[in-house]
Amino acid sequence: MTEQALNIILIIAILLLIDLYVLHGIRGAFKKWKLPHSGDFTFFYWLVSVLLITGLLLAVYVNLGVGPRAAALLAFFLVFLGKISFLPFLLIDDLRRMLVLRRNRLHRKPEDISIPPQEHAIPRSEFLMKAGLLAGAIPLAGIKLSMPRGLYDYHVKYQTMYLPNLPRAFDGIRLGQISDIHSGSFFNKTAVQGGVDMLMKERADFIFFTGDLVNGEADEMKDYVDIFTKVKAPLGVYSSLGNHDYGDYGIWDVPGHKKKNHEQLIATHKNMGWDLLLNEHRRLKIDGEEIGILGVENWGELSIFPKYGRMDLATKNTHDLPVKLLLSHDPSHWRGEVLPKYPQIDAMFSGHTHGMQFGVRTEHFQWSPIEYIYKEWAGHYSEGKQQLYVNVGFGFIGLQGRVGILPEITIFTLKAGQDPSGYRS
Repeated sequence: MTEQALNIILIIAILLLIDLYVLHGIRGAFKKWKLPHSGDFTFFYWLVSVLLITGLLLAVYVNLGVGPRAAALLAFFLVFLGKISFLPFLLIDDLRRMLVLRRNRLHRKPEDISIPPQEHAIPRSEFLMKAGLLAGAIPLAGIKLSMPRGLYDYHVKYQTMYLPNLPRAFDGIRLGQISDIHSGSFFNKTAVQGGVDMLMKERADFIFFTGDLVNGEADEMKDYVDIFTKVKAPLGVYSSLGNHDYGDYGIWDVPGHKKKNHEQLIATHKNMGWDLLLNEHRRLKIDGEEIGILGVENWGELSIFPKYGRMDLATKNTHDLPVKLLLSHDPSHWRGEVLPKYPQIDAMFSGHTHGMQFGVRTEHFQWSPIEYIYKEWAGHYSEGKQQLYVNVGFGFIGLQGRVGILPEITIFTLKAGQDPSGYRS
């Protein structure tokens, strides 16, 4: 039996034991209720348990496609959070029972033999079990309440990026990045305007937008073009396309509508004054020195849709540029193609993951279920002389909320030389 098979068996065994323990606690909390002790409840409980565990294993070990995998992981971890919050109360009650039983055995008199030793402990157990269930429900209720609040809670993240070959004229230059606008999900123009204002207050010298302007249809931008037209920078705004920008997720009944939609979306970038890079590059020049800005269409290693990106076209005639910055929406492109085939790319800028809009992200720690799908999913990574930054998105899609993974505006300061911290992913 392989090590992976043993790991799977161990995971299943541990999760089933936890579920058995939680079921015991639920029945203990409602001793007088018939439903928790009924066969129908037991069947439904184990059905949900098996489905969640199966979804977890499929998401981790089988390529289901990004959407189903993300949904399976999120469902499992939300339910698991409630169970974990319940477990301490179960353990405390079992420890209490053991102490009561031991005390009764040590101090019981012969005439007390006929009295059940835990007769008077039952109400206390029920109280602990019900308190445990309440404790398990509180984080889930808190998540539900906080989800909408995070949608427009824009945060600026500052990142110093060291580039050994950066020309002196670019040393200290400021680069802004936003990603994954998903305008079709917005419902609060004032809040969106506030996020754009935050970006503009940073006075970046140039700005990257790394894909997914819409959820699928170009018309989603009509109410927001006026807002994002205000995204300007002295050295330009450069953009790329994401997986949602091709209309591949939609059903197009009329021939030619998908193509027309795509052309309209490309025109939207132009109308906003953004320089959309479609498998091509630009030369950014200051005081006679140049760096390259390259942009590819969407290329996702895990995607079921076509790989539109053409690195061969984007890198053409860039051999003389000392630094090459790449806009590529999907971070799996970095490990899937950029690292093994294009060592001349100094840094790649991505989005796409949204950090699943659920998790924990602090200065020194981050976790989200999305990390079981994407190795690089949020923040700064490096391997050898190449770097990647993954922005967790300006907008949202699917889950109508954000918990712990807040919408991001990234401001980079580009510095010449080696990273003094010696950072490596």
